[in-house]
Amino acid sequence: MLEALRNAWKIPDLRKRIIYTAMMLLLFRIGTFVPVPRMDPSAVRSIIERGALLGFFDIIAGGALSQFSVFAMSITPYINASIIVQLLTVVIPQWEELAKEGEAGRKKLAQYTRYGTVILGLIQATGLSIGFRSAMKPGFLSNIVVIASLTAGTAFLMWLGEQITDKGIGNGISLLIFAGIVSRIPTSIYQMYALIKIGALNIIMLAVLLVLGVLVVAAVVAVQEAERRVPVQYAKRIVGRKVYGGQSTHIPIKLNSAGVIPVIFSTSILMFPSTLAGFFPNNKFMTSVAEFLQPSGWLYAVLYGLLIVFFTYFYTAVTFNPVEVANNMKKYGGFIPGIRPGRPTAEYITRIVNRITLVGALFLAAIALMPYIMTAVSGLNISFGGTALLIVVGVALETMKAIEAQMIMRHYQGFLK
Repeated sequence: MLEALRNAWKIPDLRKRIIYTAMMLLLFRIGTFVPVPRMDPSAVRSIIERGALLGFFDIIAGGALSQFSVFAMSITPYINASIIVQLLTVVIPQWEELAKEGEAGRKKLAQYTRYGTVILGLIQATGLSIGFRSAMKPGFLSNIVVIASLTAGTAFLMWLGEQITDKGIGNGISLLIFAGIVSRIPTSIYQMYALIKIGALNIIMLAVLLVLGVLVVAAVVAVQEAERRVPVQYAKRIVGRKVYGGQSTHIPIKLNSAGVIPVIFSTSILMFPSTLAGFFPNNKFMTSVAEFLQPSGWLYAVLYGLLIVFFTYFYTAVTFNPVEVANNMKKYGGFIPGIRPGRPTAEYITRIVNRITLVGALFLAAIALMPYIMTAVSGLNISFGGTALLIVVGVALETMKAIEAQMIMRHYQGFLK
């Protein structure tokens, strides 16, 4: 990896892209310290400490929510809008046709995603202004200022992410989330140092945690890169005087094709009651439900694991269609050796997807539950959760692949010239 970065820095155009990406991420970090007017940050932090879901979003936002800066909502509305557009593409036939039209169709869907981001940003900003009304100066003007500031901040981050994607390296939206999570690491290191200083954490336990962390990162990398390659053979076709086909290839089916989406969905659902209880502390029903679903309880862990498995299967079923894959193979004369084209091929691919999805779902559940298990065993508050780890490792791998792809493209260009 270090060798790849060193070689990339030697290429002028690639060096400009890396510097541009770094400057945009620095601008993002500066924006997290620009406060929203007419808000009391200390009162905001006390509310966030009562809501587990808000604490999770604060990690994603890189601490911007606890400071209630203009980037307090981070890029969450854009992520939600992207997921909604992706799901609706399967449901709405017109959108499905747009997805198949190539670059023009993708640009149209990207435009819908931007509109959805602004709408969801307005809704989420309105909800935050209502939930944090105790930390806000009274008056209708305060609500307008807070809603406008938060929505504008999310729209600016959306633009910033798209600029990084176009002129920088890697996926800009993913890198913004990556930067927000990684920015919390120095704070976590300082907290560990403070625990060692007061004697709450000994050197042996710290060494065990570091070794376990390295092993978990290695396991995440292995699962993120793991895939089942289904062999495909294309029959020879004679068109005029030319012969097409006859080559062997494969269909790569990733072990964890759903990524971190199931963990985010499950976390949001289970932490929503405690967040509402933090907003409305006098409501006995919400308070009792929040106490019933405490993250330290066994019921929370069981429901968390089951929801992750369910959403992994659900998201995989939405994004990967074995019938469509089988029909495309049949259309172009492809077949899996030993399997008849058409429906038998679709059923065969479905069985493979179901089996490897189970492995990926169980791994996701294990990684997501790992911080709670470590907290119960060590007695320490492990703040860097499985969701953050999956995002950080996934984005790092994606960015390194983007750098290597840019290097290969430029080397080929130099060879051809």
